[in-house]
Formats: sequence, C-alpha cells, structure tokens
Amino acid sequence: MARPLRIALVAGEASGDLLGAAFIAAVRQQHPDVHFEGVAGPRMRAAGCRALADAEELAVMGLFEVLRHLPRLLRLRRRLLAAWRADPPDVFVGIDSPEFNLGLAGRLKALGIPTAQYVSPQVWAWRQGRVRHIAEAEDLILCLLPFEAAFYAQCAVRALFVGHPMADQMPLEPDRAAARAALGLPAQGPVVALLPGSRLGEVARLGEVFARVARRLGEGGSAAPLFVAPMASAGVKAVFAQQVAAAGATVRLLDGQSPLALAAADAVLVASGTATLETLLSKRPMVVAYRAAPVTAFIVRGLGLVKVKNFSLPNLLAGEALVPEFLQEQVTVDALAQSLRGQLDDAANRARLAAAFLGIHQQLRRGGAALAASAVLELARTAKPAA
Repeated sequence: MARPLRIALVAGEASGDLLGAAFIAAVRQQHPDVHFEGVAGPRMRAAGCRALADAEELAVMGLFEVLRHLPRLLRLRRRLLAAWRADPPDVFVGIDSPEFNLGLAGRLKALGIPTAQYVSPQVWAWRQGRVRHIAEAEDLILCLLPFEAAFYAQCAVRALFVGHPMADQMPLEPDRAAARAALGLPAQGPVVALLPGSRLGEVARLGEVFARVARRLGEGGSAAPLFVAPMASAGVKAVFAQQVAAAGATVRLLDGQSPLALAAADAVLVASGTATLETLLSKRPMVVAYRAAPVTAFIVRGLGLVKVKNFSLPNLLAGEALVPEFLQEQVTVDALAQSLRGQLDDAANRARLAAAFLGIHQQLRRGGAALAASAVLELARTAKPAA
C-alpha cells in the first residue's frame, strides 16, 4: 500500500503562516490524503501541518540584522535537513523567507527532492545576481505578482504567476460604514490608520515618527483625524504604545483587525511591505515609509544593489508613482505629515487611486492558493517514480 503524499513546508512569520494555511487547505481540496510537516505558524498548525519549529523563528530582516541570529538559524536548517534526509518528503515548498529557504532548498534538491519557492525573492529589485542560485536551488517559483514571472522568463527560470491569495480573500469594494460601526468609530469625520510594521525592528525604526505624525495632525482641532493602529502582535503593540505615549499622541491601538482598520480609514500611513498591498486592496490612499538599519542601508547604496526606481508594491504594480514613498533620511515628521494631509484633502486623487487599485486587485485575483496547490502537486507527481 502506497504511503500518503508528504509535503515539507517552511514558512516565515505571520504572512508566511497565512499563505501556508491557505495552501494547505487548497491542496487538501484537490488531494485529501496529504501529510504536511515543517516550520509552521498557528494557522498552518490549525490547518493540519505538523510543526517541527515555529514560523516566528524566521522573523528576521536585513543583511546585517541576521548575523546575530545566524547560529540559531543554521542549527535549525541542519535539523530540518537531517530530518528530511532520513525520511525524504515528496516535495519541499519554501514559503517566503528566501534567505533561509533557498539554502535549504538547494541541499534538498541535491538529495533528489523536488523544490518550489512560494513567494519570489525580490531578485528583480535588488541583488539580481541571486537568480543563478535560485535557478540551481528551485524547480519552480510560484509568483504572487505578474512582473515577477516576466522577469524569470528572461532568465530561463521556471516560474508561474499564481496571483495573491489576499486579493482572493478581500472584497473588491470595502464597506467603510460597516467597518467603522464594527470598530465603534464615528460614521463621519476623517480616520487615519497607522501601520508601523509587523516586526519589532520595523517598529523600532518607524514607530516614533509615526506617533509624532499622529500628534502633529491631531492638533488640528475639530478637523483633526482620529487615529487607529492595528497591531500585528502583543510585542509590537507594547513597543508602539510606549512610542505613542512618549509622543503625546492619541491613537487607538487594535489587536490585529487590519482589514477593519483599513476599510474604516480615509488615508493610511504604512511601513513598506505586505501591508501596502493590503492597503491597496482596501482601495485606500497611503503614504509609504521605509527605513532599513543604517549599516544595511549604507552597504546596499554603496554597492548599487537596488535596481528599481520605486520600492513600494503599489507603485511597482502600477508601473508608476501612484502613492508617495519616503526612504531612510526622507522619513521625517514634516514630510510624512504634509503628505498624509494631502492624501486626506485631495478627493479627486482618492477617486483616481481607488479606480487604479481596483484594476490591480482584479489582476491579482486568480485563485492563487488553488493554482499554487495544483502546481506543487504536479511537481510531486512528475518527480515521483512509477510504482
């Protein structure tokens, strides 16, 4: 009797956990008798993945920030490699966390295990020389964004644009009134959502400025907006609460609930990353900020590693500068407050952005989890020797 199909997964942090859970559910719809194991968060575990380690262990960002975590990460990779060398899965899928997953995938592929990377590294944007290593380590790249598959086609790397599961899950038309009612916010008057990041490092670099922007705009009397901030974790909430108090700002902190906060908002101040895509899918105008650690920023600039004009996902997807973005030393209270005030006051621009964001939403809505599941199952089937 043939054993059930086994899929090994390694997902990094909360966003990878969400993708992984949707992927597991989609695989089970097409092939119910599948076993999953690997690095998983709470949603993946609830979906039926046996956790060998927690996804939060991979929540590390930046070229040099990784260094102090490197011994622990290498131990984890050796442990996974030993487990899967002793009992090989039918296919390995790395979900995001490319710095960790590509190295592991290369070693597993050398053992004859098919490999796929779900969420492309941003190789099209910076450090493009990595594409050679990606081609050696991965049998398939599952791309969330359309321009990624086009980039890989030029490099003779097998890639498939599957769309973004978030686009499938979020409504095309968000309900502002219902969101405000659910959060107990006034039906009228401006509301601004603050999203300073999902990782402690991001909040350490951006939270103080975001809080001071809230203080600045909150001094506008009766026309001042209300501020809400959906927090990704208890740790992030604790850090940002201290920053808000130090700035003397008034911000309502939420436990999660980013879909409601974004739907309720008139404008958003957001850290660059997946949250900008969620804001786009909510059809809300935004101001995007990004600060890397100083050493990382110095090296990246000095070596000319960045190859794109814009860095935020909305502008990359649109192919033009739809939303204002601020990088490193540009991230100041004056600049962000002025730009955010402009987003709140310009009704014509809000309508233009909503129309553009709707078109992008429709482009990304492809049933991404199901397409990814089909591609991985086909990879496992074609690699499996005949009985």
